[in-house]
Amino acid sequence: MIRLSNLTLPLDHTADAIEPAIAARLGIALADIRRVTLVRRGNDARKKAAIKLVYSFDIEVADEAAVLTAHAADSQVRPTPDTAYKFPVRAPEHWQGERPVVIGAGPCGLMAALILAQMGLRPIIIERGKAVRERTKDTWGLWRRGILESESNAQFGEGGAGTFSDGKLYSRIKDPRHLGLKVLTEFVKAGAPPEILTEAHPHVGTFRLVTMVMSIRETIEALGGEYRFGTRVEQFSRTDGAITALTLSNGEVLPARHVILAVGHSARDTFEQLHEAGVYLEAKPFAIGVRIEHPQSWIDRARFGASVGSKILGTAAYSLSHQASNGRAVYSFCMCPGGRVVAAASEPGRVVTNGMSQYSRAEFNANSGLVVDINPERDFPGDPLAGMRLQRSLEEKAFVAGGSNYHAPGQRVGDFLARQPSSQFGMVEPSYKPGVKPTDLTQVLPAFVTDALREALPVFGRQVPGYDHPDAVMTGVETRTSAPVRISRGADLQSVNTRGLYPAGEGAGYAGGILSAAVDGIKVAEALALELLGA
Repeated sequence: MIRLSNLTLPLDHTADAIEPAIAARLGIALADIRRVTLVRRGNDARKKAAIKLVYSFDIEVADEAAVLTAHAADSQVRPTPDTAYKFPVRAPEHWQGERPVVIGAGPCGLMAALILAQMGLRPIIIERGKAVRERTKDTWGLWRRGILESESNAQFGEGGAGTFSDGKLYSRIKDPRHLGLKVLTEFVKAGAPPEILTEAHPHVGTFRLVTMVMSIRETIEALGGEYRFGTRVEQFSRTDGAITALTLSNGEVLPARHVILAVGHSARDTFEQLHEAGVYLEAKPFAIGVRIEHPQSWIDRARFGASVGSKILGTAAYSLSHQASNGRAVYSFCMCPGGRVVAAASEPGRVVTNGMSQYSRAEFNANSGLVVDINPERDFPGDPLAGMRLQRSLEEKAFVAGGSNYHAPGQRVGDFLARQPSSQFGMVEPSYKPGVKPTDLTQVLPAFVTDALREALPVFGRQVPGYDHPDAVMTGVETRTSAPVRISRGADLQSVNTRGLYPAGEGAGYAGGILSAAVDGIKVAEALALELLGA
């Protein structure tokens, strides 16, 4: 088979135009094409008057060797790679040896546990929050009634923070082993739509993620895995530089010599416990800012022009960045087309925002994080937990500015640029629940953040017309863009100073988003299994 990449066709092309385009691109007769399989479909909307679809195909031809020889210098024509997942090791049948422990049931922990279970190692999964159905009820309790459950919310519980998001399933990570395809294949088995395997920017949305997470749990349990919900690790015991046991919130001391730490970016108490136990961690860059909302129709028109409404294109997204004159990078983050801004607090007396979409992306507003970079070397050198304290401080200010009732502070872009508080909102209605209080976001955010945002907004408005419209709404604060720490690990994927502890995913500083976290979960599961089984 031959992999042909980046074949472009007009947006309005017919299905019978594909094979002639392939034949012309490869320089072969149409009759020489035996079979065509879609690998990937995306779009190029940089010229909205001439939007193109961009394809990759696997193609069976009459003389594969001749085609590859003729295109030897063409990087877009290559033999189809072997993308099948291969387990590096398996436990003996009916394994009764040491059971590895996975802390956290977000995308990283979920995939790590699944791989361990598929290798026959019967993992124990410890999750501080509730199972996903019960967790969903608690999360909606904050959104509808302003009642926060600190152990069961948009951050904690089965499925992790990604459950209440847009459900994006793409990443820019290097993936030579095609582990991302293993993740997506398992998601399809668990109920995700099959098109996530071929779309360039797949997503599944919150409701589908819930049922997928439940299905994967059933698979893990059927393979001998064990879940312990509502259980928090309160102490990590180390002896001679190795993990030996975990003290759980129910008082149990669980012997553990092989532990995957997949706690997510909001497990601040866990970061403190690890630091106290002597596990090496360091501060890492992250970003802070706001969520900005526009009517989705504005973004669609700005990006797609006359092609708005195309079923193939769907709702439009954007990705923006600007280097501000104060040295700060400003960029859009986790853009959610046709979604809503949601309350994502996990600690009492603090307000945090995030973005969420359903699979249909059919809600009225588009939203995105609009954030400014934080660099520990510049902003708080020498203190690995200082970034976490900064996050908490801003979230506390947002709680007070919103009215101390989990409402969020918000401001019209026009008022923000004019340096005046907002007293009411205009044609863009903020979607955050339980509510948004119009105010002045300079009460909440540091001056270097607001200065950089004021400079970036008109720049972005020139790139996406309407972006800096006076009635666009900014809601604060966005602080959980990524973990503020990295739990450093070596080439063996174990902690640099604690053998048997495998830091993984977003909380450890090694991923950003559902897919990259899940891929990292596979990697650490493989490393643990190889070490445990002595392979």
